Amino acid sequence: MNIRQSIENSIALKNKILNNVALLDTIEKAADEIISSIKHGGKVLFCGNGGSAADAQHLAAELSGRFYYDRDPLPAEALHVNTSYLTAVANDYGYDEVFSRMIKGSGKKGDVLVGISTSGNSKNVIKALETAAAIGMITIGFTGNTGGKMKDLCCYLVNVPSDDTPRIQEAHILIGHIICEIVESKIYPR
Repeated sequence: MNIRQSIENSIALKNKILNNVALLDTIEKAADEIISSIKHGGKVLFCGNGGSAADAQHLAAELSGRFYYDRDPLPAEALHVNTSYLTAVANDYGYDEVFSRMIKGSGKKGDVLVGISTSGNSKNVIKALETAAAIGMITIGFTGNTGGKMKDLCCYLVNVPSDDTPRIQEAHILIGHIICEIVESKIYPR
């Protein structure tokens, strides 16, 4: 393992993102959609598996708790945090249903779903995006380079230009933090 090379690869990817005008525009539009949803009584739901689940929970906490400063909480939740629900639905209906079933129960038109999958091919995230779209929710996808199967299911696809899972996850948290900062500062300006 070459520590220096890993850091250089991370920096190189962030420079690719920095110089990708279309991707930066998509990030800004995604943040604007979240702001609009919240201002109209909507909420933001996040879903992902493994490291992407950790990112989903992390970003939901930044919005519902606080980010840069004290302010009222914003309505955001990661769909996997209720382990009794998750294990019951996975057991009774299959793991592919765990997020879509929660969306059917608590999602509404105008809410936002952020689906996170480095490959863009996680079946339960895809099913969640399909369910959210059918309800009339705004769909945002955080993926890797190609967008996988998610690319055709997202109103806004934030496809990080890499195929390296750890680097993609690092970029997802960077981009998620940028979105949280935009949302916080526009809904609760200092």
